[in-house]
Amino acid sequence: MTTIANLKDLVTQNVRSSGIAFAFIVIVGMFAFMTDGRLLSPGNLSNLVLQYSYILILAIGMLIVIVGGHIDLSVGSVVALTGAIAAVVVVREGFPWWVGVLAAVATGLLIGMWQGFWVAYVGIPAFIVTLAGMLLFRGLTLLVLDNMSLSPFPGEYGQIGRGFLNGLLGGYGYDTLTLVIFGIAVAGYAVASYRNRRAKLSYNQDVEAIWLFAAKVVLVAAVVMWFAWQLATSRGLPIVLIVLAALIIAYTMITKHSIFGRHVYAIGGNLAAAQLSGVRVKRVNFLIFLNMGFLASIAGIVFSSRSNAAQPGAGEMFELDAIAACFIGGAAVTGGIGTIPGAMIGGLIMAVMSNGMSLLGVDQSVQQVVKGLVLLLAVGFDIWNKKRSGARAS
Repeated sequence: MTTIANLKDLVTQNVRSSGIAFAFIVIVGMFAFMTDGRLLSPGNLSNLVLQYSYILILAIGMLIVIVGGHIDLSVGSVVALTGAIAAVVVVREGFPWWVGVLAAVATGLLIGMWQGFWVAYVGIPAFIVTLAGMLLFRGLTLLVLDNMSLSPFPGEYGQIGRGFLNGLLGGYGYDTLTLVIFGIAVAGYAVASYRNRRAKLSYNQDVEAIWLFAAKVVLVAAVVMWFAWQLATSRGLPIVLIVLAALIIAYTMITKHSIFGRHVYAIGGNLAAAQLSGVRVKRVNFLIFLNMGFLASIAGIVFSSRSNAAQPGAGEMFELDAIAACFIGGAAVTGGIGTIPGAMIGGLIMAVMSNGMSLLGVDQSVQQVVKGLVLLLAVGFDIWNKKRSGARAS
């Protein structure tokens, strides 16, 4: 009975996150079966990382925007404009690749400041400001590029979105460095989980049974190391995966343990209460959009690097993919709820569905229909979960 109770508590402690994880497992299993294992092949997993990393980067920033009670419709255009600026600086003007990176990041920060000013200090709703930004920055992209693609980037710039670390520590038929880095990550996860469990116990909070905790850590470690082996036997460790992992770790810490992160959740959860508590709402909202501009510039660099070109039509629909990743990953439509890991799982669900349907030869129009239905179901589940929680509270 105790075992069943522990398992039930693990699932019902957070219906939203456990439901997302279960859905991800089911979708991966379904497409792996339907594609005869091609979905999980080493080469395809490497391609998945390269193809969808910029959407996951955008989803990190979008999650913070949504938790704060806003929305950003301009990120696709910002991706295009920052990539265009990098191309003009590096390809057309001949500056070193790192100058193009700095120029793109500076452009993203300026855009974030521009939109943050209108939202935070003028008081225009983010939906309107970023809708205007979507049009404005797309038009600027066309002007900067003269409505033409600009390529190719030098090899060093291309390594950001297409490069791999392979062979630095040797290995026969596999890359040792990849396994070492993932092994360190797994050890870090195990230590952090154990410390978190001990901290809860010290405050007399409920925790799962020790055997269930150990089983969860072992299962996560096994999945992560299997993924590492697949990469190690393909082309090694993608450089963009290192960038993405660093951003996930940093922003998970920011959202969970920083004053800024707590204030974002407070504003999204209850704006009036946040104001009465002394939260500097205007400043926080400004920083939310400044951060989104920064992350959109990183995504723009990664996308232009992978494409080896800056294109006028780059980034189209990226904002919708990022928003969908957040909502599928458990973010609340009304703000105040959502996590970086949840948004990453939501993005991976979108990535697996797109990649799996492409492997099966499904028409692009049908793919859009499926994605739309999945997003609708995810938001519907969020609303149902809220009503269920409200009914229990009453």
